[in-house]
Amino acid sequence: MKVFVVNCGSSSIKYQLFSMVDETVLAKGIIERIGTNEARIKHQTNNSTGDSIIHETLAAAPNHNVGLKIILELLIDSRLGVLRDVSQIQAVGHRVVHGGEKINTTCLIDDGVIEVIEENCALSPLHNPANLRGIEAARQAMPNVPHVAVFDTAFLATLPPHAYRYAVPTDWYTRHHVRKYGFHGTSHRYVALRAAELLGKSPDAVNLITVHMGNGCSMTAVAGGKAVDHSMGMTPLDGLVMGTRSGAIDPAVPLYMIGRGMDPAKVDEQLNKASGLLGVSERSNDMRDLLSAVDQGCEKSRLAVEMFVYRIVKYIGSYYAILPGLDAIVLTGGIGENSLPVRRELCSRLARLGVVGDEGRNQSVVAGRAGPITSDAAGLSVWVVPTNEELMIARDTQDVAMSLCR
Repeated sequence: MKVFVVNCGSSSIKYQLFSMVDETVLAKGIIERIGTNEARIKHQTNNSTGDSIIHETLAAAPNHNVGLKIILELLIDSRLGVLRDVSQIQAVGHRVVHGGEKINTTCLIDDGVIEVIEENCALSPLHNPANLRGIEAARQAMPNVPHVAVFDTAFLATLPPHAYRYAVPTDWYTRHHVRKYGFHGTSHRYVALRAAELLGKSPDAVNLITVHMGNGCSMTAVAGGKAVDHSMGMTPLDGLVMGTRSGAIDPAVPLYMIGRGMDPAKVDEQLNKASGLLGVSERSNDMRDLLSAVDQGCEKSRLAVEMFVYRIVKYIGSYYAILPGLDAIVLTGGIGENSLPVRRELCSRLARLGVVGDEGRNQSVVAGRAGPITSDAAGLSVWVVPTNEELMIARDTQDVAMSLCR
């Protein structure tokens, strides 16, 4: 089966085409600046010998429908394509950020699912509307194949009420849906399943703390293979220090800043786009830049990195306390998979939990590799497991599509 995975942003479409026989990526790419006459396209074709052809160009893409048409034309192009015809695509998987409380699993897209995604646009105004545009464009271009929605919030739907409810008036929850939903769920689910496999544990018996560290950062406490707590909240702003997001702060701070004359929209923008590593360092939201600046003696960058690591360690401590046991801590995302200094510092800070870092392993587990970065003598192991949300979406999509044939 060939599965086409689509991840739409407000002005972009990321995509991957999988052959599910061996889960290989036949082609992948991104089109950005949709809505302009100079949309930027990067398309990569992978052939059977392991070689890749990369094609980059500009084109007019006034909307997502045109953007998707450009992508499909590349997939069947005589030089760049991997398909004879678009009809070879047998199912389409869509990343959807928010399913709210009505949808907590992967599902076939129909009018009812569309309605739920629309209902949750208020909870995810930056993502759900864009996801809907991608679904609409793909269904128009490929009307005769199953389209499947894979929700970021689905893996986190198992959080118990004492974890997802806020101590606010019940009316806020029942009428306005104020609660913790969490995000990055597809990533956390993939690495939890992969970690269980690597640890030789049954997926429904493994206890983990999964740490997704990229420009956005989140953590999940996993007990018996199910999420029982998560660091993000009603929005992705809560929890860890991130690239440009503040993470957890006193909820009175925004009210204080509004009282000082700042416009509420400006407060929202500053907390989401000008805080985190960027806000503290006043330099960059890229961990690589900050670590380089630390080496040059930049105090603000040092503080930003210190706050980043400190918050993760604090959350690990709290999740350790609520889990019935802990088989491993799992690091993933761009920073988790590649930043040796951050991984080294995390291991050092977690010594009281039995973590003993192994520098040789830390240096060898890079470039997409999975493995432990702790000593065999460690009482608690720390693993690096590269995430693969697109493959998780493709697997879910194949499962739904195959179930329709039974």
